[in-house]
Amino acid sequence: MRIAIVGGTGNISQPIVRRLQEKGHAVTCVNRGSRPVEDGARLLQVDRQDRDRFEQAMQAEQFDAAIDMICFNAEDAASSVRAFRGVGWFVQTSTVNTYGPRSDYFPVDESHPLRPEGDYAVNKAAADDVFLAAWHTEKFPVVILKPSTTYGPRQGMLRQVAWDFSWIDRIRKGKPILVCGDGNALHQHLHVEDIAAAFAGVIGQEQTKGQIYNAVNRGFTTWADYHLLAGKILGREAQLVGVPLAELRRCQIPKFDICDTWFSGHRYYASEKLFRAVPEFQPRITLEQGMARVFEAMDRAMRIPNSDELSWEDDIILATRSFKA
Repeated sequence: MRIAIVGGTGNISQPIVRRLQEKGHAVTCVNRGSRPVEDGARLLQVDRQDRDRFEQAMQAEQFDAAIDMICFNAEDAASSVRAFRGVGWFVQTSTVNTYGPRSDYFPVDESHPLRPEGDYAVNKAAADDVFLAAWHTEKFPVVILKPSTTYGPRQGMLRQVAWDFSWIDRIRKGKPILVCGDGNALHQHLHVEDIAAAFAGVIGQEQTKGQIYNAVNRGFTTWADYHLLAGKILGREAQLVGVPLAELRRCQIPKFDICDTWFSGHRYYASEKLFRAVPEFQPRITLEQGMARVFEAMDRAMRIPNSDELSWEDDIILATRSFKA
């Protein structure tokens, strides 16, 4: 097949390109920049926000299938419906955030009510609605995939309390690190190489059209165990200092919103529907293996900050320990 990926050079999309090529597909990465694409893939430079030009270019290509990695709102979705009318499969990259931060039951399956909060989740849910309406009214062949936290060398290894990588250096130096509450919030992590099989696998199967799938692995871990595992990989015992969410909100932590809106509570989603529909989706990279690989990649790229140059975490830990004393 001739397959377009709108995006094609990001954390998840690069492994998808490789997976599709391994299956013999011809892949075109559609984006506005000139960032290098995977060997063997084609780059088509066009800005999706230039709606007319984008839609005309996609229609002229007559792709067999498409994957949209950067559809973030209803307007993007409506444009994609126009641009890719006539494809055999269209895969929308959604998010489990559309279910919202509070769950009625665990694990959350695809029938769970949607209660998105925050612009990102609300707009993603609105985009999904556009695609589903197009499926019901004109059989636009959408497949909606909802990943949770999908990690890889391009993104790096996140932590619970902030979008920050200095925690890795802190563990190496024997410094304590913060967790939210007791660190026992449930979470799911999936390596980008494993999720690529889901994106590639839904294409070519009639039963996937018009369906929504949670693109996550079975099982879960806690953030405390996640950080302790990091210590094991780094050869140091991670020292965890728990601080209640309400207190962390008052601490003005840089890039704390990822914890406040997403990582502070339980996040556990069912994936049996995807496992049944896509037999090739069989995650094989354990969290320990994947984390070790990403640490190595971050070291090579010198992406781990020197924690000695940052003071916010030590200040909070000192204040917490002084209060407890």
